[in-house]
Amino acid sequence: MRLTELSHGGGCGCKIAPALLSEMLAKMPAAAGFKHLMVGTETSDDAAVYWLNAEQALIATTDFFMPIVDDPFDFGRIAATNAISDIYAMGGKPIMALAIVGMPVNLMPVEVIQQILAGGASVCGAAGIPVAGGHSIDSPEPIYGLVVLGLVHPDRVRRNNSARAGDCLILGKPLGIGVLGTALKKGLLDATGYQELIATTTQLNSVGCALSEIDEVHALTDVTGFGLLGHLLEVCRGSGLAARIGAARVPYLHAAVGFAQQGIGPGAIARNLASFEADVMFSNDVPAWQQHLMTDPQTSGGLLCAVAPEAADRVLALFHQQGFAAAGIIGSMEVGTPRIVVDS
Repeated sequence: MRLTELSHGGGCGCKIAPALLSEMLAKMPAAAGFKHLMVGTETSDDAAVYWLNAEQALIATTDFFMPIVDDPFDFGRIAATNAISDIYAMGGKPIMALAIVGMPVNLMPVEVIQQILAGGASVCGAAGIPVAGGHSIDSPEPIYGLVVLGLVHPDRVRRNNSARAGDCLILGKPLGIGVLGTALKKGLLDATGYQELIATTTQLNSVGCALSEIDEVHALTDVTGFGLLGHLLEVCRGSGLAARIGAARVPYLHAAVGFAQQGIGPGAIARNLASFEADVMFSNDVPAWQQHLMTDPQTSGGLLCAVAPEAADRVLALFHQQGFAAAGIIGSMEVGTPRIVVDS
């Protein structure tokens, strides 16, 4: 059974385009008046944060999507890794998960569903947390994900709206996950490319806990469905700053480059570009394939942090020590109208 044939989209490429999502949420009531709510929806941050006491704040998030790969165990692993990432992106430590399960039970054998759940549970085990419950429905397309709860010291919460002018931008994982997912669905991805896809999408962003202990790490987020540029633009808007990055400095998955150069990628790339093209300026010598990879929806993508220049080497070394070999400095924050300038 090919799981990807049972759904119209896959992974974080299923996310609603940023412009349409903003329109949908425009009339949502503000969360003002809840004095212990530290982080809500106001800056499109990665998770909600609720103050509990002087030593603890509760982080709550949920993420789910349709299959990006055909192997059910791998699908479960990727979905769980992606969901837990939001806790790390706020600087916290996960403590518990609840499963979100929607399956076409008339099409999928029970054994396949069991493997999806087992894949998710294996990642939760690696993160040191239980899958303590959840909810399931009979759905026309397979859906799996988690609600995840975590804890963080209130003074160590890391948000996406607190970057400072002069900060270096460090990206933890290479881009190209959506491109590889599309290549897989088209039957073009070989075993080496598949292993590269799985290796990055199942790598827990647990380095976020250590990053929150570094005062010079001013802002933190993870790169998912809106691509690098979409999530960086959220940092710019929340912080009231501009960003400048170098396309050649951004890490890309090796197998994704060739496919991107052939124009292979998910439809979400065009939707992402259309949503924020007015606020992104590409130099004339930045090729289309790099533009597409920077707007490619990342499923379980890397952490993106804004760091004071004097601590950049220390933060980069921490990424490398924790297994993020491709992590690198891709640009910086600067004074200016919230936008992104992409140089070659």
